[in-house]
Amino acid sequence: MRHGKTHGYSGRARFDANRGGDFAGSGRADHEGNHGAPFIAPRCGDSRSCGGRSKRGPDMSASIDQIAAARVQAADAEEQLAPYLAAAAAEPTIFSKVEAEDARAQARALDALAAKGQSAGPLHGVPLAHKDMYDRVGQVTGFGAKAGCGKLATATCTVLARLDAAGQVDIGRLRMSEFALGATGHNHHWGIPRNTIKPGAISGGSSSGAGAAVGAGLVRAALGSDTGGSIRLPAACNGVVGFKPTQGRAPVTGVMPLSFSQDTIGPLAATVAEARLVLSIIAGPDQIDPACRDVAPMRQRAKPLPAGLRVGFASGELLAPASARMTAAIEAVRSLLQAGGHATCDLDLDLLATLGEAANAIAMSEAAAVHADRLAAAPETYGDQLRTRLAQAVAIPGFAYVRARQIQRLARKDMFEKVFGTADLFIIPTLFDVPPTEADMNLGGAPGAAAMIGQLAHYTRPISVLGFPALSLPVAQTPEGPLSIQIVGPDWSEDLIADLGEWLETALASTFSSAG
Repeated sequence: MRHGKTHGYSGRARFDANRGGDFAGSGRADHEGNHGAPFIAPRCGDSRSCGGRSKRGPDMSASIDQIAAARVQAADAEEQLAPYLAAAAAEPTIFSKVEAEDARAQARALDALAAKGQSAGPLHGVPLAHKDMYDRVGQVTGFGAKAGCGKLATATCTVLARLDAAGQVDIGRLRMSEFALGATGHNHHWGIPRNTIKPGAISGGSSSGAGAAVGAGLVRAALGSDTGGSIRLPAACNGVVGFKPTQGRAPVTGVMPLSFSQDTIGPLAATVAEARLVLSIIAGPDQIDPACRDVAPMRQRAKPLPAGLRVGFASGELLAPASARMTAAIEAVRSLLQAGGHATCDLDLDLLATLGEAANAIAMSEAAAVHADRLAAAPETYGDQLRTRLAQAVAIPGFAYVRARQIQRLARKDMFEKVFGTADLFIIPTLFDVPPTEADMNLGGAPGAAAMIGQLAHYTRPISVLGFPALSLPVAQTPEGPLSIQIVGPDWSEDLIADLGEWLETALASTFSSAG
């Protein structure tokens, strides 16, 4: 595989809305404002030196393309790995296990290849890390569960094998919500990964460590998973990009299951270009996962936006929970699109606000099928909140699941006819506001937990039950934290979504440059 040219920028700019304006087993033993005209604030090249982020860690100002090109030229992947491993080891709330020896072995093999003038691919020598639910042969997959409940993997999952073949150096396993069930990032057994862009805020779940690791500048990209928002919510909480693909885009072979009809695999990354690259590498059927579709492969690089692109914006009650600064950020994005000559339109997206109950019934019924036996045999191994949720899930009647699947099918039909007949893509919030605080969201098994999760996933869960691809893109930075939007499209529209995401990154950066 070839190396592409380096991307035109290593970060993004943000609008500042306040300045004017057969799973078997369980965890592991060895883991220990004002709203006038917008002010555009740039994301500095080194993500650790702005926005209150940690200053500990390697220099992350280089993009994946730049890192890979440098490692091939110098044949020094093992040497350059040391600061990444040290930084990861210093972040126990983010990394559940640093796999240093395996990472060094990968780097040495890549250096031997580079010494012959060869490249493994577009990720050659690039340190990455991934949510602790992906099997790698010889390693324990922890699932974010209680110590001592892990599973020793006997094979490497398809998506990690594809990243290996493209040249990644996998430096370790990232914290996650227990069994990938949790929107806040809290974990009964392991706490919550620290949010370096807004200290005291939640890291988001369930791919909490992935969002925190990219946000802290420890890696440029990390794989998460998304069943109801678990890529997009951590991305929004940590001010990074999160890319949920169409259900069936990437194979889930060797990955912990949760909800077979809604589980998706995708990246969290520092930029849209890097998220696109990683997703393009892992996508495509493996002849094992029966749900993974054989469709046209994704592009690894952007193309200009097509003439006549139509981008829709919600105009009804769907936006009622959104804060004033969130709606101001979305209006600023709309203004940028219009200034760039792109057509925008108002859409009635209120159907999305009605799908939360059906989405929850489907996901939790399928999760109950995964966990029922273990829940009955060893309920004490679950944290309070998860045990409560699973006990409720086991009691969901079969007719409720069937009705929810009927609603899902009818809603998809309605969206294709009434929304995607009018717009090619649409934009909605990821979160209703900036990420809330850890203290406000740490309810454990209290009665309000389900409502809290529903509030956090108000804009993400409907997209998951519909199976559509969505990109979470940070567009605003306020003193209280980042604001992010979702770019949503119909099945298999990941390329167009990423093209618009990259266009918006560039437009935001250009607006800042022209302003001063």
